[in-house]
Amino acid sequence: MQEEYILQMKEISKQFPGVLALNKVSFNVRPGTVHALMGENGAGKSTLMKCLFGIYHPDSGSVVFKNKEVKFHSVKNALDAGISMIQQELSNVPFRTVAENTWMGREPVLPVKGLRLIDHRKVTEETVKLMQELDMEVDPNAMMSSLSISQQQACEIAKAVSYGASVVVMDEPTSSLSEKEVDHLFKIINDLKSKGVAIIYISHRMNEIFQIADEISVMRDGEMIGTYDAKDLDNDKLINLMIGRVTTQQFPEVTAVPGDVCLEVEHLSSVNPRSFQDVSFKLHKSEILGVGGLIGAQRSELMEAIFGLRSVVAGRIVINGKEITIHSPKDAIRNGIGLITEDRRGTGIFPLMSVLSNTSIASLDKYRSKLRLIKHADVSKTAVDVNSALHTKTASMQTAIQNLSGGNQQKVILARWLMTVPDILIMDEPTRGIDVGAKYEIYTIMSELVKQGKSIIMISSEMPELIGMSHRIMVLCNGRVTGFLNKEDATQEAIMRYATQFS
Repeated sequence: MQEEYILQMKEISKQFPGVLALNKVSFNVRPGTVHALMGENGAGKSTLMKCLFGIYHPDSGSVVFKNKEVKFHSVKNALDAGISMIQQELSNVPFRTVAENTWMGREPVLPVKGLRLIDHRKVTEETVKLMQELDMEVDPNAMMSSLSISQQQACEIAKAVSYGASVVVMDEPTSSLSEKEVDHLFKIINDLKSKGVAIIYISHRMNEIFQIADEISVMRDGEMIGTYDAKDLDNDKLINLMIGRVTTQQFPEVTAVPGDVCLEVEHLSSVNPRSFQDVSFKLHKSEILGVGGLIGAQRSELMEAIFGLRSVVAGRIVINGKEITIHSPKDAIRNGIGLITEDRRGTGIFPLMSVLSNTSIASLDKYRSKLRLIKHADVSKTAVDVNSALHTKTASMQTAIQNLSGGNQQKVILARWLMTVPDILIMDEPTRGIDVGAKYEIYTIMSELVKQGKSIIMISSEMPELIGMSHRIMVLCNGRVTGFLNKEDATQEAIMRYATQFS
């Protein structure tokens, strides 16, 4: 019966140049429930939600919301109707405050005749009230750019809730949140459910899905496979539905045997006394060194310093027995170091540039003739080959990277650094926001790279990933190394003991 559903999307189709992104997809959501939308990257989940939210216009099909057929020509139409969305990639304005970002486009105004003056005091007061209601500790006057990724994500959640919507779409809302912050989000979701709000929840974290979802819909290759009660599925059944094949293991076997030391970091300290201090570690050839720790442990800051993105006040970096000086990423690249950053949208992709340009941009100097002219044919061939090896899904190499799914954008960034032929590859949360099938592909690539003699430093907040892929694990807490664990000694409990040693 139609009254059962607050939202019905009927036979939605959407085509992009060379790609049928959605093929007659139908999707029904009940009020007061959490409906998980699952599928591999490129399956069409985000595209379907963008069609709902007025970002894309479907080529065919219809949307029924609260028993009335609707057509949203813009995001504002959807918001006004009662649908809000937390998008996978952060979409805030960096140089505006938290309060300004929260109420942008709908600010309260002062009652001045003939003028439309924003009531900044009320904007701040309403933001304080909102944060108190959601039990979030965020300064409404803080500049958005000054916040951590997890704090920015929390602000996006608060903004979506502030609309008082009947349907809230959450696309990878926990990708940058700590375990404690995830628990807090789930409390917010349960509160919204109790008020009759429907939550459409997209995540690649299986444990979250079975913890929070009432129903699960699975998409594959732009088509809806089916909708199931969450209680009728388990981890393996869900994965098999998503990828269309039976999986036998979560991680490939890493057979490479670490060799001689290739990188030594000795007593490295940040110019910021609140950041990493007196950090020392060694990386071996053909080794995957995992880096664990809670959010705020300064893992990313440490690796960004090694890559030349942050200044240090003390310490040495030695590669293959030779001390080197790194003042900039160019110096790091010249010394055979690559870095895949945590924030794909903010510091990873060039959104308006093509897949080809995003892939090749860090390695163009390797493809210059004697006259310093770029060998475009060679660049294009290598970029195509590397992306093909990674199974990047794109209509063409000229497609703007912003039109790819988050997981495929991540693959392009990985392809970029593989084109530089690095000896040491730093991977900061390499599988954040990536589905299980794509994760396994990246794990396999990592295994192959170390087998070829490359060395990898992998920052990860996912314990199974750290344990499953690392030869050794280095754990940080509050900017200091608290311990190292060999693979045979690595357990979640051991990692957490080190991760909370100074907390």
